[in-house]
Amino acid sequence: MEFILCIGDPKTGRTYRLDLDKEKGSVLMGKKIGDIVPGESLGLPGYRLKITGGRDKDGFPLHPGVHGTIRKKILLSGGPGFRPRHKGDRRTKLVRGNILLEDVKQINLKVVEWGPEPIDNYLGKKEEEGGGADSKNE
Repeated sequence: MEFILCIGDPKTGRTYRLDLDKEKGSVLMGKKIGDIVPGESLGLPGYRLKITGGRDKDGFPLHPGVHGTIRKKILLSGGPGFRPRHKGDRRTKLVRGNILLEDVKQINLKVVEWGPEPIDNYLGKKEEEGGGADSKNE
């Protein structure tokens, strides 16, 4: 199974995607939302990342208020899993607990300590050869 990491950088406002295989992603297993993870384990030396949320393999959001790894129906008035359209809206929604296990597909992280080099050097987009907007087949 593969994990998708969405790493947000508050300084630049950019989000980076990093795909991890099961062996590299095992560093995150058992962690909770709000835990701090050293960047060295993810290939980002000098960085520290905070787990802010995620989604499981079926698309249900991780919720910080649900302890454990279970799926549970809870009444939401906002936050992960529900966006109210009007003031006072509430809905019962199915969410997953706040602990990361193998069922989690996407993990959201936020940079809280920066390393010596910009994060672009590690996760920046590689320049693609060919293709692009300039090369059109006519």
